[in-house]
Amino acid sequence: MSESRPVDTVDASRPAGPSTPGDGDWPAQAADTIVRVVGQVRDKTTGPAITAARGVVYGLLAVLLGTTCAVLLAILLVRVLDSYLVGENNTWLAHFIIGALFTVVGLAMMKLARRKPPNEA
Repeated sequence: MSESRPVDTVDASRPAGPSTPGDGDWPAQAADTIVRVVGQVRDKTTGPAITAARGVVYGLLAVLLGTTCAVLLAILLVRVLDSYLVGENNTWLAHFIIGALFTVVGLAMMKLARRKPPNEA
């Protein structure tokens, strides 16, 4: 008599099938893994570049708006001084007062910029 193998035995040479229902959906798992890895690489490479680009754009915008506000403020100060304090015939005096004010403020800022920090000898 020849021995026959029972039908329900497992052959050790073949890999076992999925043990849980979720393990059989390997294409979805592979796609999720690829999406996760690509997202991590993108965050590490383009994240800092996007942050730097935003800093440059917002910095330039702040400089442009700040310069515009400073020029408009200077014009406003000269007009107010010219109209209400020194009169129409002495416009040079209004320009002189504003120029002197800007000079004093600039010199004070230069003095603060050249001051050494307290921890340096």
